[in-house]
Amino acid sequence: MVAPSTPAMPAPAGAPRDDPAQVDAAARIFERVPELVNGDAWLVQRGRFLTTDCVIQVGPVPFNLSIAAGRIAALERGPRLMHAVTFSVRASARAWLKFWQPIPEPKWHDLFALTRYGEATVEGYLFPLMANLQYMKDVLAAPRRLGSGLSAGKTLA
Repeated sequence: MVAPSTPAMPAPAGAPRDDPAQVDAAARIFERVPELVNGDAWLVQRGRFLTTDCVIQVGPVPFNLSIAAGRIAALERGPRLMHAVTFSVRASARAWLKFWQPIPEPKWHDLFALTRYGEATVEGYLFPLMANLQYMKDVLAAPRRLGSGLSAGKTLA
C-alpha cells in the first residue's frame, strides 16, 4: 500500500508563506543529507532494514528520498509524476531551519513535536516510518551536525 507522490502542496489558507530566501536556504541544506547520512556508518547500520521511497517537503519544494538498506540511494529535488512513495513528511522552510538548529528550542526539537504544533504533517503508509522511527528521526535531524550557521537567514558555504 503506497501513496502517490503529489506536487508541492500550497500552504493552508491563512498560513504565513515562507520567505523565498528561507526556502532556498533550507532546500540547499537538505540537499546535503545524503552525504551526512551515508558518511555515518552507525546511522547506516541502524537503518539497514529499511528500503523505501518517501517525500520530504521543505516549504513548497518536494524532495524524493530513496533509501536502500539504510543508505540514501537517491535524493531528487522537485515533484516526480507517476512515482509511488510510501510516506511523506512536509513542513515549512522556517520549521525545518528551526528543527536543524544544533540545539533546537522546545516545540522545534522533534518530528512529532512539529506535527503536534501544526508545523509539519506526516502522511501515507506509516508502518516503515514507525518501524524505523529512530533512524528516520536521525536522518531528518542530520543537518544539525552542520553547525550553528543554520539560523533563518544564514547558510553554510
